[in-house]
Amino acid sequence: MDGQVAAFFPILAYAAILLGFVAVNLVLAHGLGPRKNTIVKNMPYESGMDPVGDARRPFDVKFYLVAILFIVFDVELLLLYPWAVSAYSPEGGVPAALGGTVFGVMLVFLATLALAYVYAWRRGVFRWR
Repeated sequence: MDGQVAAFFPILAYAAILLGFVAVNLVLAHGLGPRKNTIVKNMPYESGMDPVGDARRPFDVKFYLVAILFIVFDVELLLLYPWAVSAYSPEGGVPAALGGTVFGVMLVFLATLALAYVYAWRRGVFRWR
């Protein structure tokens, strides 16, 4: 048991130093920082723009649709790239007997993503008015 603790000692020491550094910086920032509250400092701030109007006004849903499509195609790349690298590598990856099956599964995956892209295109998601 003593050998296991000794093996993790550098990690625990690093974590303790890190937590101490964070705590010291938080205390120093709170104790030495300026305390002058003004109307401008207490105003909400986002994206470099001053808040104008009501926060509850409706806005276009296309922003969400583009974000969702970005996530879908980003996940596609996360799945496609490792497969493409390991599928035909001589050191391992996909066994030769399953190569055709895995390739077919990836074609179905890509066809599904292509259908999603065509559907979004036909629905006008990429058309900004």
